[in-house]
Amino acid sequence: MDKLYILIPQYKEPFEVIKPLLDSLTIQQNVDFDRLHVIICKDGEPAVNAYGISDNGRMFSEDGKVYHYPYQIDYYICEHGGVSATRNACLDKAIEDSYKNKGNHYVMFCDIDDMFFNAYGLHIIFREIDAERTDGQFDTMMSAFIEETRMPKFDKKTRKPIIDPKTGRPEIDKDTPIYIPHPTDSTFVHGKVHRLKFLINNNIRWNNDLTIHEDSFFNCLCQRLAGPENTIYCPLVNQQTGLPMAFYLWRWRDDSVCRHDPDYILKTYNNMLDSNTALVEEFRDRGRKDDAQFFVTTMIYDAYFTMNKDEWLKQENQDYRKAVEKRFKRYYQEYENIFLAIDDDIKRQIIMNLKNRMFGEGLMMESITFDDWISKIQELEG
Repeated sequence: MDKLYILIPQYKEPFEVIKPLLDSLTIQQNVDFDRLHVIICKDGEPAVNAYGISDNGRMFSEDGKVYHYPYQIDYYICEHGGVSATRNACLDKAIEDSYKNKGNHYVMFCDIDDMFFNAYGLHIIFREIDAERTDGQFDTMMSAFIEETRMPKFDKKTRKPIIDPKTGRPEIDKDTPIYIPHPTDSTFVHGKVHRLKFLINNNIRWNNDLTIHEDSFFNCLCQRLAGPENTIYCPLVNQQTGLPMAFYLWRWRDDSVCRHDPDYILKTYNNMLDSNTALVEEFRDRGRKDDAQFFVTTMIYDAYFTMNKDEWLKQENQDYRKAVEKRFKRYYQEYENIFLAIDDDIKRQIIMNLKNRMFGEGLMMESITFDDWISKIQELEG
């Protein structure tokens, strides 16, 4: 019997944060819950918001309340190591359990504060797992997802955003949710499913050193090693029936840093360079030269276009820019030869894809040419 393992890392989140996810699994339709296995691993600190699990699917919140679920739940407290190490701990527990059950099992990593968007998401996943294909079972499934967010509060008279005097930023209207569809991507873990034996056979794991922008490392590694022939896609809408297909909801949280801090990318772009560096080194270690070239070139042009965005040109953000360009200089020096050796057609395709994305993000025209920017980077001290 092929199983699906839902793997969830926990840090200090109380039970009320994970409950919507567990409840959204409970209401799934046309599913054999014996095939569903939830594994939760807590990242250290057992005294802080630790849950309790019994053998028969009951779950105990930290205040002792009991909740019943129709599927198996395992809960483990692991050594503190960060989000990537905790996801690896979840994966190891799934691997250990899979040896007890014959079959081609699958795993899906979920963030603890997210949930399934509809009542037939698991049906979609199991339908793909059970589908008979001439080339065998899929290795990776990439899915569209829905983002829940909030709009700024607006003054009814002036119709301008209301500014919070403490932060100097627009106030958020927490009572009016909006939902934004996202196509399949490699940025987030949301809605992606992987064949467990594929991960085991290819030694695919999360990089324990990455705690910010760590999803892209794992996602890109899975996509490249699976290849297009073993990757399937779940779009936003079924083109034949017109029915929505996205089943994963990136939920809103009031204390979520990455969406509430308008300077998040400014503050963490160097982490993105670190994640890309780890990915490039992974491909080099595996002898996959073309993949290393692709992601080096993508990162270099992504940095170039990003530095041309309005927020990076503002005077108040120049400290962020200087820090990133200093870090980027080391990156470029490390991978210049790989970058210069890439096929011109592939490079043009990368540039075109990035330009299309950057245009959607508001970049109309670059303020400096690529060659001039690279020359400027190379002249930086340090």
